[in-house]
Amino acid sequence: MSHTPRSRTVVSCVLLVIALGAGAVTACGSDGNPLAERPYDASDQISFSGLQGDGRKADPAKPLEVLAEDADEPITDVIAVDASGRYVAGELSADGTRWHSTQPLAADAHYTVRVSTEDDDGAPGRRVLTFDTGKLTSQKRLGVELGPEAGTYGVGQPVTAKLDRPVKDPAQRAVVERGLKVDSTPSAPGAWHWVDDKELHYRPRDYWPAHATIRVHSNLDGIRISDGLWGGRSKEVKLTIGDRIVAVTDAAAHSMTVYKNDRVINTIPVTTGKPGFETRNGVKVVLGKERLVRMRSTTVGIAEGSSESYDLPVEYATRVTWSGEYVHAAPWSVGSQGSANVSHGCTGMSTSNAEWFFDTVRAGDVVKVVGSNGHTMEPFGNGFGDWNLDWPKWSEGSALTATGKQKTNQDTSTLQPAAV
Repeated sequence: MSHTPRSRTVVSCVLLVIALGAGAVTACGSDGNPLAERPYDASDQISFSGLQGDGRKADPAKPLEVLAEDADEPITDVIAVDASGRYVAGELSADGTRWHSTQPLAADAHYTVRVSTEDDDGAPGRRVLTFDTGKLTSQKRLGVELGPEAGTYGVGQPVTAKLDRPVKDPAQRAVVERGLKVDSTPSAPGAWHWVDDKELHYRPRDYWPAHATIRVHSNLDGIRISDGLWGGRSKEVKLTIGDRIVAVTDAAAHSMTVYKNDRVINTIPVTTGKPGFETRNGVKVVLGKERLVRMRSTTVGIAEGSSESYDLPVEYATRVTWSGEYVHAAPWSVGSQGSANVSHGCTGMSTSNAEWFFDTVRAGDVVKVVGSNGHTMEPFGNGFGDWNLDWPKWSEGSALTATGKQKTNQDTSTLQPAAV
């Protein structure tokens, strides 16, 4: 049934309170959908607290709040958005009498707030407010470097955010985390995890969908994080995900099986780490590829001249840890490949197989090791071991998770070549 706009006599209706300090209303009005029931103009039933009309701008450090005086005429929706398209998250009480923002407003921004109401007959009302916020009160900015750099990656590639100053307080971490956005097409919901006070990683529950498009950006510009610290600008990053390449190395069976989009495309005899130098179990992510690399035992703590020392030029080396674990050509161990583990921790294979593997994988592809007597790949600090945390543990590292815990981890190890 259509509703005809009419004059209405009310005792109490909706009160919009913007607890922003002194600010200026720059425009007001109503809007409606001509194809649906036109909302009545609720302008005369709404008042604004703290807006004195003297040209002063609203304080971005204070929250946005909307109140209804009468539960019989509740708020049904509030949409607050700035001129750059950043929406303000908020919560509406169950009885519709109060809505409040749950994240800070941006400084030096222009906002539009649309409040929808409903009278006791079910007729919709609408009120629109626009206002500006004041400029930043501090010159301290939090810089955020989003990564990896734009390009095409495998399904295991985490997104990273590196901060130029530490953020330790849980409430401040929540502000930062809310401002960091990762959008995937097709959708792949995920979560941020605080690696330490200056670095976050983002991953979905499972690997990224093959051929997905990932856009990473920050909404922190002008957002108050703490007293004297405000968000700065960050460069948006666009990633493309390639085919789903997963290589599974069974150290006990001395074999690697390579899957492309869940179909086996190759099975390769390999050798992995011998006793005392066992290859790490777990999920690793390809970090990069080197056509030729010099591998020396001294870089992994083996003394020069000892029975285990080596100094070799190695071809088709695909790196999976910063501490020097590779998948690479090992022509000197072909006789053991497929039957014994004789390496110092790397996964070795014939030169032709290593060349094929080198040409098949890219950064972000997954290399998973099972059946080794070695330790499990650490989550952080030696490459991307992010997938070795199950989803509940990963989620605990988010400042937005109720059970979230602050985590600190070792710094990234120095880039080293390598163990053969």
